[in-house]
Amino acid sequence: MSRFSLGAAWLVGILSAGPALAQQSKVGDWTIERRAQDTHCNASRGYKDKDDENRDYVIVITYSEQAIVIVIIYDGWEWDKAGEVLRADVGTDDADIMKKAKWEVMDKTTLRGIFAYDQSIMDRLAKAQRLTLDFDDDSIEMQIPRAGEALAALKFCEENRK
Repeated sequence: MSRFSLGAAWLVGILSAGPALAQQSKVGDWTIERRAQDTHCNASRGYKDKDDENRDYVIVITYSEQAIVIVIIYDGWEWDKAGEVLRADVGTDDADIMKKAKWEVMDKTTLRGIFAYDQSIMDRLAKAQRLTLDFDDDSIEMQIPRAGEALAALKFCEENRK
């Protein structure tokens, strides 16, 4: 009887862990997850750049059939006004993605871009090693290695989130 109880407990543990495992995964140093408070899955990557005074960089990408959302956190920024809309050209190592794209200031170190869903944007991001934002008076370059794998995992998460 104790063997059966132990086996049943083990099976219940495995089955209850299943959804938790499906909620978060890693691709290199990217985290793919669907948090309880979110409607969609997110792919996020954070790192310190030793070539930029060891500053923190974070990128979060999520999408739906209607929109692609990119959030960038950079501790070198000091934006003044939450809600302010900035314009920046968006590109990757080898391709321009958008000219004068709108970015909303979320707080002093965070910008959010919300763009109409376009598969060509996702394809360019998937091939990229770097993402660049070029403002009129400033620019930032973020490292996004293995973005293609992360976006494939994000797509899988999105297709299986229900």
